[in-house]
Amino acid sequence: MKKSVISVIIAAIVYLALYPLASATGMIHPACYAYAGTVVPLLFAFVYLLTAANMRCFGAAIVLNGFVLILGLIAGEGNLPFIIGMIGLAVLAEIIRGICGYDTLKGVRLSFVPFAFSFYTYSAHWWTDTAGSLAAAVAEMPAGYADTMAPVISNIPMLVVALILVIPIAILGMRLAEKVLKKQAAKLK
Repeated sequence: MKKSVISVIIAAIVYLALYPLASATGMIHPACYAYAGTVVPLLFAFVYLLTAANMRCFGAAIVLNGFVLILGLIAGEGNLPFIIGMIGLAVLAEIIRGICGYDTLKGVRLSFVPFAFSFYTYSAHWWTDTAGSLAAAVAEMPAGYADTMAPVISNIPMLVVALILVIPIAILGMRLAEKVLKKQAAKLK
């Protein structure tokens, strides 16, 4: 029991660390930050599988998104889309996992699909508060960043494609996690 709790705490810390790591890709180009949520599920899958294997009951998604949400709010990074998205995706993942069985691999696989969208709740402010996001970019980023950022935000077709791609990437990420974390995956039916 003690080892499982420690594993979940470590997984939550790693999950939290992935958020600033993915956000930092925006220093390369604004599109990297805007669409990091499409590829970061490849890493989220490992954390989610580890947490779900150690918490074969209600709460794996709630613990992970709750930890990020609470620390994000304390750090002043929270906004309404982030709050609603993190809670909504965690609840949806828990419902799916509950229906499929908390101790089943099928439940983990299917519940990971909505959970995989979690980073997009963090970056959603670009599309829900574009003016505020551009103003923050002018204040915080190098000169010209907001000008580079504006076309990324206005490219809604690319956002739709990126959001759709989260689904196959989440499935791939979970399959990779199962292959690497064989011991944890074996804990599930």
